[in-house]
Amino acid sequence: MNMYVGKITPLVAACLLMLAPNAYAASPSGKKETAMQVPIKEQVVQLLKSIETGDMKPVAYINAEKYIQHNLSVGDGLAGFGAVLQQLPVGSAKVNTIRVLQDGDFVVTHTEYNFFGPKIGFDVFRFENGKIVEHWDNLQETPSTPNPSGHSMTDGDNTIKDVEKTASNKKLVSDFVDDVLVNGKLEKLASYFDGDHYIQHNPAIADGLSGLGAALKYLAEQGITMKYTQVHKVLGEGNFVLVISEGEFAGKPTSFYDLFRVQNGKIAEHWDTMETIPAKPDWKNQNGKFGF
Repeated sequence: MNMYVGKITPLVAACLLMLAPNAYAASPSGKKETAMQVPIKEQVVQLLKSIETGDMKPVAYINAEKYIQHNLSVGDGLAGFGAVLQQLPVGSAKVNTIRVLQDGDFVVTHTEYNFFGPKIGFDVFRFENGKIVEHWDNLQETPSTPNPSGHSMTDGDNTIKDVEKTASNKKLVSDFVDDVLVNGKLEKLASYFDGDHYIQHNPAIADGLSGLGAALKYLAEQGITMKYTQVHKVLGEGNFVLVISEGEFAGKPTSFYDLFRVQNGKIAEHWDTMETIPAKPDWKNQNGKFGF
């Protein structure tokens, strides 16, 4: 996500981003608190919320000398923010982060945005030596109505549990994506689910394997192809696993971010965003959409 807007002009904000490596955050007690003392999940939540609030302090969580941007609509580094923020009406942004996961030096967020219009986004931040040094995201416009089962793109369970099962849950989800989404082994589909007990948050698909089957049938009838060609990263914490893939949707190169909740060794819930990857001449940076 393009991450900074305040109650000051965007140009000033961009300059402060450049000059902020020694800034600090304030704790609720009023004590000065360095970025290293704030858990990295909380650093990311504060940084995203600063888009809405204009709070200057979370800027300190970014390494001002090394910030690699993978949103292809934004220029590289902190300077890339300034160019985007100058286009954003002051006070127009809203940020509501629903889920936060940590996998080593990576933090994943699932967020409702109003940023040049309402969007649902997954953001991934990489930390190095206690500072944010790299960012990926995948954004999709928020639909105006719930999906066929009445779910939004963000509601549902957000409680992290079974942390001791992180590795096995990541393997289960990785195997599912590889078997079914990449290699099309539909005969294995049912083995990853507990019957038809499957909650779906994709805006066009109903709950259960029956809903998934109906959606795939409709796409085939309409001649719309959806193909996963490569998995780039699997990140997870406990019962939540995010898979970042690329492929095609309706003939266009697409980035797929799929978040799964695992329960009792089966996939129980799914959220996702799909974003068309722009043609390379339109990229504002040369870091690529993935590059993990």
